[in-house]
Amino acid sequence: MSANVKENIATIAKPMLDELNMELVDVEYKKEGKNWVLRMFIDHPDGIGLEECSIVSERMSQKLDEEDPIQGSYYLEVSSPGAERPLKNAKDFQGAVGKNVYLKTYEHVDGRKTFTGELAAYEDGEITINIREKTRTVAFQVPERLIANARLSVL
Repeated sequence: MSANVKENIATIAKPMLDELNMELVDVEYKKEGKNWVLRMFIDHPDGIGLEECSIVSERMSQKLDEEDPIQGSYYLEVSSPGAERPLKNAKDFQGAVGKNVYLKTYEHVDGRKTFTGELAAYEDGEITINIREKTRTVAFQVPERLIANARLSVL
């Protein structure tokens, strides 16, 4: 998806989500089968349920009809980021300290490209992840710039 589509959707959604005390976690726009799907992942401090998704979907549909930022037809889906919420920015990483995470890097860090363990710290773009290996816990320092994919992990 082009960054512009994602930015446009975020710009349209932000005021409405702020009013509802919600956060836009991620946006996907991709072809699934022969249909295009615009998928918004939202969150709220008290969690997200069907009712919240329905409210945002209704309001967002109206906004998208008014502003028409995407050419052609597509389906709008609004959902919670779920138990394996993506970690996209500093705020997400800071909020995940003390939780189990999965990281995949673009290149090897200490001989590996995937890490699953406890996010021990996030400081100045460096992630410290503690991984339990048989009889000991090993701490790995992973630069944020090398992270290809990061999410909370259900172990």
